[in-house]
Amino acid sequence: MAKGYWVSAYRKVLKPEQLAEYSKLATSAIKASGGRVLARGIAAVAHGGGIAERTVLVEFDSIDQAIAAFDSAAYQAALNVLGDAVERDFRIVEGVD
Repeated sequence: MAKGYWVSAYRKVLKPEQLAEYSKLATSAIKASGGRVLARGIAAVAHGGGIAERTVLVEFDSIDQAIAAFDSAAYQAALNVLGDAVERDFRIVEGVD
């Protein structure tokens, strides 16, 4: 079964303190759902239309697990805290077998 991945590219961080609180809650929710944060930080290089801002990559054992983690009450609570603190592009993608 192919793994599932969350890919978040932050275009702008408007409220860093709020993002920090979200990050704590989101990390707990991700771990509770079996996810593993593979990368987190400011992009080392951005090409094309990319922006050298915060990028996060999270791995789950399956696409279903990745979707369930996003839908979980714990992650939804983290999103409520995040609110309007950032502008980001968030995607859930299926890995290649």
